[in-house]
Amino acid sequence: MATGTRDRFHRDRRELEDYKDEAYFDGPNGPRVFDSRLLREPVTILPARKPLLFSRSDSVTEAVRAMQGEHRGVVLVTEDGTPATRVTGIFTERDVLFRIVDGGRNPAVLPLSAVMTPDPECLQDRQTIAEALRMMSVGGFRHVPVVDERGMPVFVVSVRDVVQFLVESFPREILNLGADRQSEREGG
Repeated sequence: MATGTRDRFHRDRRELEDYKDEAYFDGPNGPRVFDSRLLREPVTILPARKPLLFSRSDSVTEAVRAMQGEHRGVVLVTEDGTPATRVTGIFTERDVLFRIVDGGRNPAVLPLSAVMTPDPECLQDRQTIAEALRMMSVGGFRHVPVVDERGMPVFVVSVRDVVQFLVESFPREILNLGADRQSEREGG
């Protein structure tokens, strides 16, 4: 086993030992295992941050700077750039690559309305994690806006948010997987 792999293996094993005595990770019948009921939980249990909001007339440069500053891959566009109005568009890092860079366009003079995806598919805040995963899988989306019953933005769910939630919900299973896989193969 290579030194880096060995160190990572031992670190993962130590982290697993840290969870050994925590009752949270054990159910009444032993260790927790993945349960499909988890997928029926509402998307509101996922880790979330307030969405970055802009109006249709805001510049692409402003949106990209906000995305860089907040380490986000998406901004939502609302009627007036506030959370008090409906979501009218979404602008992602993929739009930067495919609609601006690939097209040789100048982001300094482009309004978001020229390159955003208008009327994006949205999830209601009462919908489930399973519904979010289905929408992402079928639609090929990395980010999906979550709105309230009036269509006002609540947050954006990303593939990364779902993965983070699953890792935090099942650390033992995920840490064990890495350790088991490392011992079954050679090389990196």
